[in-house]
Amino acid sequence: MITSPLWAAKSFAVLGLARSGAATVRALVASGARVVAWDTDAAKRDALLEAPPLQGRGWGGDMPHTPRLGIAPTPNPSPEGEGLLTFADPETIDLSGFDAVVVSPGVPLNRHPIAARARAAGVPIIGDIELFAQARASLPAHKVVGVTGTNGKSTTVSLIHHILQTAGVPSRLGGNIGLPILEQEPLPEGGVYVLELSSYQIDLTQTLDCDVAVLLNITPDHLDRYDGLADYAASKARLFAMQSPQQLAVVDGEAEADFDVLDDAEDPIIQFVADVDPGAVADWPALRGPHNLLNAKAAIAVARHLGVADAVIDAALVSFAGLPHRMEHVATINGVAFVNDSKATNPESVAPALAAFPRIHWILGGQAKSDDLDACAPAFDHVVKAYTIGASGQSFAAILAGRVPVERSGTLATAVASAAANARSGETVLLSPACASFDQFRDFEDRGDQFRALVEALA
Repeated sequence: MITSPLWAAKSFAVLGLARSGAATVRALVASGARVVAWDTDAAKRDALLEAPPLQGRGWGGDMPHTPRLGIAPTPNPSPEGEGLLTFADPETIDLSGFDAVVVSPGVPLNRHPIAARARAAGVPIIGDIELFAQARASLPAHKVVGVTGTNGKSTTVSLIHHILQTAGVPSRLGGNIGLPILEQEPLPEGGVYVLELSSYQIDLTQTLDCDVAVLLNITPDHLDRYDGLADYAASKARLFAMQSPQQLAVVDGEAEADFDVLDDAEDPIIQFVADVDPGAVADWPALRGPHNLLNAKAAIAVARHLGVADAVIDAALVSFAGLPHRMEHVATINGVAFVNDSKATNPESVAPALAAFPRIHWILGGQAKSDDLDACAPAFDHVVKAYTIGASGQSFAAILAGRVPVERSGTLATAVASAAANARSGETVLLSPACASFDQFRDFEDRGDQFRALVEALA
């Protein structure tokens, strides 16, 4: 894991103990910090203590700064026996004297009470990416690539990582892709950390100076956390504002034209990623569709800046396997292709998927982020039939009525069965929901896994 001597003997409150929060606690206490941790899910608190290096440690002392609460001592997780871990809800304790409150990106700072409490105590609110930025000075010499954007982040960082690995350059993936960066082993000298960064993570970061910063696109998303689209764009733009002069900024030209995302950047080297023909199809097997061609162009720009030869880049583009739930080919049954694009949770991310196949049986719906499908309309002529599911099933069916044949399927199982029965050889059954998944599924991965299981059952 990544640790830092800067955190020794400091005090942190950590709110949220899912993957990144648990990794943060482990990294802080291994560095000798005193940590008050909390999650409303008792199972997450228990799991933290059951995993190394916290497992089997001795007992510590009272919780820092709040002895009046009388909270019982908890296991001391530091291998040297120096750091103390205590469980307590940061909303109920005195935060004065803490060095920082570290929150999960999922904590909505625009409405969660921890934000006001931390401000009142004069304590900064940060995330695990900021802790990584602080730890960089003690790591072997390295570079950092940070990638943000509404859509395409995971594919792009994975492709950059794959190109670097193909070139023999040590690299680590981390961030929003589901790999907490603090739990990664430090790279040797010359390595490259490739970070997927959501707007939420950037909001919690102040000092991440990326050697290469990438903005893929900006479309409406997460507007419940921001005061409109311009505010959301400003959050993304902070990635460039944190860069030192003469670092590379790979930028979507439309985002710069619409939102001036480079206004606060200090003398960057700028490379714009030009748009592509909507009908363009990449030659690389796992990068179908114009959106993936854009992702590939951004990754190529990064790799070239890092000194990777074009021949190596070309080979890596061909060998890239793609990611689950992102234009993932699940099976071909009786000539019908079944594609899992469950990660497409807004209309803008669905549009290029519809453009990628000529005849589609489209499964869509769920917890809508938008009340229209306008972004998808240019490719409606590719849709043989649509099958709506979930909470938005009725409203989406009404939008599509008269424009494409539509069936109100209700559930994913019904939609898959009906689409499979209707599809003919050479056509594609595409799960590309344009919605979040939480109305019927645990998350987009659960939705995609269930789609895959239903298709496998057909075979």
